[in-house]
Amino acid sequence: MQPIIRLFDFSQKVDYKKEILAGLTVAMTMIPESLSFAILAGFPPLVGLYAAFIMGLVTAVLGGRPGMVSGGAGATAVVLIALMQSHGLEYVFAAVALAGILQILVGVFKLGKFIRLVPQPVMFGFVNGLAIIIFMSQVEQFKTGTGWLSGDTLYIMAGLVALTIAIILLLPKITKAVPPSLVAILVVFGVVMGFGIDTKLVRDIASVSGSLPPFHIPQIPFTLETLQIIFPYALIMAGVGLTESLLTLNLVDEITGTRGNGNRESVAQGTANVLNGFFYGMGGCAMIAQTLVNLSAGARARLAGIVSAVTILVIILVGAPFIEQVPMAALVGVMVMVSIGTFEWLSFKIINKMPRHDVFVGILVAVITVWLHNLALAVLIGVIISALVFAWESAKRIRARKYIDAHGAKHYELYGPLFFGSAAAFTEKFDVANDPAEVIIDFKDSRVADMSGIEALNKLTNRYQKAGKKLHLRHLSPDCRALLQNASAVIEVNILEDPHYSVMTDAKK
Repeated sequence: MQPIIRLFDFSQKVDYKKEILAGLTVAMTMIPESLSFAILAGFPPLVGLYAAFIMGLVTAVLGGRPGMVSGGAGATAVVLIALMQSHGLEYVFAAVALAGILQILVGVFKLGKFIRLVPQPVMFGFVNGLAIIIFMSQVEQFKTGTGWLSGDTLYIMAGLVALTIAIILLLPKITKAVPPSLVAILVVFGVVMGFGIDTKLVRDIASVSGSLPPFHIPQIPFTLETLQIIFPYALIMAGVGLTESLLTLNLVDEITGTRGNGNRESVAQGTANVLNGFFYGMGGCAMIAQTLVNLSAGARARLAGIVSAVTILVIILVGAPFIEQVPMAALVGVMVMVSIGTFEWLSFKIINKMPRHDVFVGILVAVITVWLHNLALAVLIGVIISALVFAWESAKRIRARKYIDAHGAKHYELYGPLFFGSAAAFTEKFDVANDPAEVIIDFKDSRVADMSGIEALNKLTNRYQKAGKKLHLRHLSPDCRALLQNASAVIEVNILEDPHYSVMTDAKK
């Protein structure tokens, strides 16, 4: 029997040095981002850091994907802005907890596997849109309350960002013993402190000092009216969080060549959000930028995520004075490199080889992601368009080979699926008036996919019966035969040659 949590399973090849250094690097990049998202949504800054700690720790231990990093993400924070403005922080905590319950239900009922049905063009658009968002959020650091930085302030900021990027690019050519992002942060920190350079620091965003996350029951009336207020926000947050988390899981699967467990990740995300609602956190989901930082630093086990979460807590408790001195330019440089690494540059190389509708879907998903910052909506629209295109293309593929055998019976050997898109083309292939008295439709290379296909068969059966002709349906699946009402006396079947299809399930951990 495999252990549930394989953290200190020494049969695993875990590089503890890489895991610890990667965790420290992730923590350094997550702190300013969590603070920024909390401030953007109108929450107290510590609410964002508590979310980073709780989400990071719970999902690292219980999640379905070693190497993934979760925290107080902007995708979920944006959902709660309107609720914060209209009803206040207590309702936000309640909505976060309810969103967690919904996510747990998705995992318990094993619905997480359906994220694997997201087409590759949608994945390209999702990832490229996120890369652009990450980059644009770093550009915002070159602004002040009155506008863009200028003069020496701008040059210093840009120079330190360039230094950070240069270290990240060049250090791996010299040594891979330590994560280049962490070295870049420390070097830039030393340069700023050593030369007394005046530049924007983490403390200029907000204070990061505090205590342990306090247990806190949301102070709201437990009524049906309250549920009506928070449920829409909870539902959207749950959807956005799971969409980003499970798509990130798919991305990590591709990078590492392994498979995570979407249902387990859904339960872990939900558990973390429920705890957020009762421990003063703003909730969150998987963070693709920090996940890529983690992977690029060599982390492949759960330890790095735990180290990152514990580091954030230690910083909140005792390390705030040091972290508040870290230059924002160093963190901006790290995130710029993450955005460059996140972007699917391969999509440019294969764009001329992709079908036009796939190119359109990828671009549309990226544009919606960047424009609305609504990842769930962007992915949903991409999936719907891809499904409609697939239905249209599949509808054109249904065809029939016709011949008359030695006994005078006419055969229609069907190829392609029979479903709502192809039902009309299917019906047009039959010449009821001129066909002989006995007609055989062979479904060996076809499959009835939905009720529209069943109804098309029912109508065709009625037409042949009214014409006084006998119709045989061969190699038809049992579920289709059970639904056919008017042809039971003339159906011939071979259920052994009609396979059943199912959605690929997650790997067992």
